[in-house]
Amino acid sequence: MSATASADFDTETLRRGVEGETPDTLVSLYTDDATLRIVNRNSQPSHPQELRGRSEIAAMIQDVYSREMTHHLEGCVVQGDHAAFCESCEYPDGTRVLSESMVTLKDGKISEQIMIEAWDE
Repeated sequence: MSATASADFDTETLRRGVEGETPDTLVSLYTDDATLRIVNRNSQPSHPQELRGRSEIAAMIQDVYSREMTHHLEGCVVQGDHAAFCESCEYPDGTRVLSESMVTLKDGKISEQIMIEAWDE
């Protein structure tokens, strides 16, 4: 991964944010008015979970990072004002979660994100 950019979106900062032990770096990558739509088993495409604003997104990220699990950025591609990335997570019991995200960038930060998650069951 290289530090390529739409107005300086830094994939290394994204990696540090995803793989870090606290949510602060990851939260800092969102604009104040960012939106996040999450699609998974419980929030299907016709009714995704929608979070609006950095504070709502931060609350969700803080909840995730309060759990005992590991996070790994599998890859990230940046093209113009869009980026896509894959994150894999694992709980101590071996349960895995995989998420794919497509994001829109504004001034080097995430302004919109669509995340699709799949969990081991």
